[in-house]
Amino acid sequence: MKSIAVYCGASFGADPTYADAARALAQVLVGHNIGLVYGGGNVGLMGVIADEVLRLGGEATGVIPRALVEREVGHTGLTRMFVVKDMHERKAMMAELSDGFIAMPGGMGTLEELFEMLTWSQLGIHAKPVGVLNVGGFYDGLVGFLAHLHAEGFVRAEHAGLMMVESTAEALMRRLQNPVMTA
Repeated sequence: MKSIAVYCGASFGADPTYADAARALAQVLVGHNIGLVYGGGNVGLMGVIADEVLRLGGEATGVIPRALVEREVGHTGLTRMFVVKDMHERKAMMAELSDGFIAMPGGMGTLEELFEMLTWSQLGIHAKPVGVLNVGGFYDGLVGFLAHLHAEGFVRAEHAGLMMVESTAEALMRRLQNPVMTA
């Protein structure tokens, strides 16, 4: 793995442990010599992880739509920054630049990006690992709901294990680097 896309909030969230987890994930990425690919923002958890990767001497690549640059939320100190037309182009470029995907705590955009990568994996569009950093149980409800989807026959057994869930950055990195899909 050379780079991982990280999806996370443009807000800090209600719990300061989310920012701590972003810094811990940055340390794990840099420690494994893996570059960060992310949404290019300088706000919220996005800004925290990018700043920490850069502070530690790692590479941070941003992919941001022009409209967000114009709203002055683009990070100005990244290793590389790609300014794209829209969110569709952003997600496609992030997927192309990345060898795996991690969702941290975030809002609707984070969930949308996570589910698009899971869907692409399910459809065979990519074969890259998809993980969730379940900070303080943030994603417990989602994990339960996905089990419900499987139990109700809407997610096949072979797809039920596509989303790897761990509570620490190091444990998640181990799973992403050695993916064993389980149902």
